[in-house]
Amino acid sequence: MFNKNKKKEEKDWEAKEIEKEEGKKWLSKEGELAADIYQTEEEIVIQTAIAGVKKEDLEIVTEKDLVVVRGERKRPEEKEVKEFYTKECYWGPFCREIILPEETDPSRAKATMEEGILTIRVPKIEREKKRKIELKS
Repeated sequence: MFNKNKKKEEKDWEAKEIEKEEGKKWLSKEGELAADIYQTEEEIVIQTAIAGVKKEDLEIVTEKDLVVVRGERKRPEEKEVKEFYTKECYWGPFCREIILPEETDPSRAKATMEEGILTIRVPKIEREKKRKIELKS
């Protein structure tokens, strides 16, 4: 009996520890990118300012109707402790999920970064709007 209670207590403790860890992930502060999103006849274009983010600290994932931009802006090392008057820059992990207004072809998506501006171009899927169907007898 004592052995069963001890095992149950261990399982309860493990479950609480897992809950704590999951809660930390859920509650962790994550910034969100501001983005301009527009479309042309051929593609959907997403532009966002991500100055200070290195290419290796950035992840871009595309699906049919979703683009996810995730990364981390690392604070430059400070030589000495400073007393801030204002602190407005966001440093740390960020994520932005963008639901696209039309079906796209993620296999042909392209991303470029120039002067701190990330531009993602996702081609639209071209579908025939009208098609004549031949009647067979």
